[in-house]
Amino acid sequence: MHHEWTAPIGITSIYAHPIEHVFSNMVPPVAGPLLTGSHIATAIMWFTLALISTSISHCGYHFPLLPSPEAHDFHHLKFVNNFGVLGVLDRLHGTDALFRASKAYQRHFLLLGLVPLSQQIPDDAKNGKKFDLLQQEDDTLFKRN
Repeated sequence: MHHEWTAPIGITSIYAHPIEHVFSNMVPPVAGPLLTGSHIATAIMWFTLALISTSISHCGYHFPLLPSPEAHDFHHLKFVNNFGVLGVLDRLHGTDALFRASKAYQRHFLLLGLVPLSQQIPDDAKNGKKFDLLQQEDDTLFKRN
């Protein structure tokens, strides 16, 4: 259900089937504090950071001094790329190859200025379609006809 949204917005970060919500959205953040026996204040801070991070990665905006949502936006665009949080396993298994070949990858860094990265590194426009080049790369990479 969560991946019905191809253009993510913050509130969709927790939109999921109840079973998926428990195992994907609740168990991972709760497991750490439970396993380590964290103080309640530390656990609350951890949950707050987890919710903020999840909202940022689903907001669709690249705000200054905050983590880049580009990889997760690309994941929602294609669904077969960028599964991991940090990108290490995606790099190891090659599930970020299409992303690394895109303009979104060039914009995937910490923004330190106020000029939007979509203006600094604009998408290639072909026939007026924003992601037409990505679709061509996708078809070539996965040899779909």
